[in-house]
Formats: sequence, structure tokens, C-alpha cells
Amino acid sequence: MIKPAARRPSLRSKESVLSLDQRLIADAAVLGVTLTPEDAAKLLALTGELAEWNRTHNLTAITAPEAMLTHHLLDSLSVVADLVGETVADVGTGAGFPGLPLAVASPGRQFTLIDSTGKKIRFVEHAIGRLKLTNVTAVHARSESLRPAQPFDTVVARACAPLPRLLPFVAPLAGPESRVLAMKGRIPEDELAALPRGWSLEYVRQLHVPGLDAARCVVALRRQP
Repeated sequence: MIKPAARRPSLRSKESVLSLDQRLIADAAVLGVTLTPEDAAKLLALTGELAEWNRTHNLTAITAPEAMLTHHLLDSLSVVADLVGETVADVGTGAGFPGLPLAVASPGRQFTLIDSTGKKIRFVEHAIGRLKLTNVTAVHARSESLRPAQPFDTVVARACAPLPRLLPFVAPLAGPESRVLAMKGRIPEDELAALPRGWSLEYVRQLHVPGLDAARCVVALRRQP
């Protein structure tokens, strides 16, 4: 008697047997980012702390662990390849995204996370201590009011304002050699057509974040000398 062929487990069923840390490591690898088990543990500890603080501080609308993995951690890690240099500013970091995941994945760089909302920066400071990160500084300020001694090598902004509004805010942090990364949904053609004078487009890269069913891209810009 011929036995029916065994059904292959679907990709969904394979994913279901993976723990969150295994999924995080595997999906980060799809993005070209290598995470150690210790890195993954830190990042999941970050989302755990965020969920705990969110009960009283209303820091994020995304609270399910799997949604945090895709929408916060993996979405942040999707721009690791776009970072340049040794110093990175995260403007409007909110609860620390993308800055904290990027700092875990890039321990050789120094990160400055900037936000004007006190409760968000207090959480970032708590997370820095909880994750024992020595390459992150939290700053409670508006980015346009800062005057760093040296321009940052990379300035990144996630869930940011339209480019014509954003670029004047980040201008004090960037020099001609800096790369400004704006994390966006769909490619913002209208915004690109309305870039302020003194700015040029370096490139636009579409992002494919595992588990995130939404258009994502990163826009890289530079200040003209």
C-alpha cells in the first residue's frame, strides 16, 4: 500500500516553534545584521521594560511582544547598513527607536538619543542602565537647539516630519560629510521634490522588514558645502 506523501510544514508552522529570541536572530540575519544570543536577550529585555513602563507612561501604541519585535526592533535594525562613521544622533528617538537597537547591534559606535519629551528620555535613560549600554547618551532637548562641538557622522530620524520640515531641525547636527537618514514608509516623491536649498539626495533604499507588512524605505541626504 502506497502511503500518502507527508505534508511539509508550512513556513508559518516553522516560525511558530521558534522562540522570540531565535526569531529575532534569524530575522535580523535576513537584514544582514548579526546578533549574538546576548544581543537578542538585551533587545527583548528592552521591549519587556517598554511594555512595563507603558502601563503607566503611555510610551507606545504597540504592546504585543511579536509586534514589538517587528515594528520596533527589526524596523530599527533595518538601517544598520546605512550608518556611517563613529558618531550617530537619533533625533526624536521617542522610547529609544531606532537608537537603542542600533547601539546594541553597533557597539563600536557612539549614539546620542535626543527627544524633547521628558518621560520618553527618562525611559531611555532607564533602558541604558538596564541594558548596561556604554555607547549611548540620552539628551532631553529639541534637536534644533543643540550645537555639538563636532557634527555627527550619521543623523537618523524615524517616524519623522516631512523632509522640508525635518531638515532644518537636524541641520545643527550635520556637516557636509554627515549622512542624514530619514526612515519613511513609501518613497516620499513629493517631499524629495521639495527639498530645502542646501540639501542633496544621496540615495533612497527600499527596506524589507521580516514580518512587517508595510512599505518602508530609508532616504539618505547630505548637506551641500
